[in-house]
Amino acid sequence: MNAINTTASAALAEPVVRIDSLTKRFDQTTALSGVDLTVGRGEIVVLLGLSGSGKSTLLRHIDALELPTSGSVSVLGEKVPALRGRALRRLRSRVGFIFQQFELVGSLTVLENVLTGSLAGLRGPRLGLFSYSRADKLRALGHLDRVGLLDRAYQRADTLSGGQQQRVAIARALMQNPEVLLADEPVASLDPESSSQVMALIREIAADDGLTVLCSLHQVDLAIDWADRIVGLRHGEVVLDTTTDSLDKAQVMEIYGRVATSTAELQALESELMVAETMA
Repeated sequence: MNAINTTASAALAEPVVRIDSLTKRFDQTTALSGVDLTVGRGEIVVLLGLSGSGKSTLLRHIDALELPTSGSVSVLGEKVPALRGRALRRLRSRVGFIFQQFELVGSLTVLENVLTGSLAGLRGPRLGLFSYSRADKLRALGHLDRVGLLDRAYQRADTLSGGQQQRVAIARALMQNPEVLLADEPVASLDPESSSQVMALIREIAADDGLTVLCSLHQVDLAIDWADRIVGLRHGEVVLDTTTDSLDKAQVMEIYGRVATSTAELQALESELMVAETMA
């Protein structure tokens, strides 16, 4: 009995995401250099850094949208670079992805956009709403209700505001019933109020569904309020890995200083923070 309990405890302790010595080169450019990262189940982690620091590239390796030059990436116990075909599709069905530019089809209704999150399970020709089962449609409507957009289900997606479109993208990701949720600068194109609302919604859903979340941001103040842990990247290397429970606003500039390498970069980050605080 004790052996069984020990095995179960070890399984629960296994990281959902494990990255070891990950390096990615594009021709002569090194996007990631020897990155190590482990993320536990239910953890909410923000990747923080300047543009070009490697945040998006790191997220794309977790979903096999990029393959490493060297190093290893394991997600939900699967060695990602080795997966092909059905095995890769099965893993991707367990990993939702929210993008900066929403990636919605503007001419389709909100409901149809959400339903595309279940495309991997379809068989036969895809004929709009007729392609999906009644159960799928009810699930999609339920997710729209969760993100506060049930009343917009039959409205064209391109008539929504930016914040509303990102909510649709969240509902679409939830159609996969994911265990891991990736978000690449999900509020970069939104105003501060919409940004806070979207991030609060993601955290609420993550808590309710037990999701593990990795999200790239450049707003440090938002990251501190929202994340369990911040991982800072600079020129493709991890330069900071800390929990947020002991952080406060007074330490924001220290964090900024550690993800910047020059006076110009630090000044740019300071300007971003001042603008965010002014608009909040």
